[in-house]
Amino acid sequence: MQTTTVKLDRDTVVLVILSALRDVLESQGVAELPALDEATRLIGRSAVLDSMGLVTLIVEVEQRLEADYDLVVVLADDRAMSQTRSPFLSVATLADYVMQLAAEQV
Repeated sequence: MQTTTVKLDRDTVVLVILSALRDVLESQGVAELPALDEATRLIGRSAVLDSMGLVTLIVEVEQRLEADYDLVVVLADDRAMSQTRSPFLSVATLADYVMQLAAEQV
């Protein structure tokens, strides 16, 4: 597997998540994409995804991180589900969680 030389920092993780989110929304047939940024809600009130969309997004982000940055993470596990504040609330909280998992692998 060939890895990219781009450093995986938080801004890069946000871009990966936003790109995957756009692709998931397009695949769900969302004709007009909403403005997407770090504050975009993934679950709860005003969320842009339904439950299946969230699952698809999680898998897509995991696959892109592994393929493009050689980072293998499991985002939806007991640890993520047991947190007081869900890492899936928004793009920002998901990016923070990815960075936390990446830091633990160093």
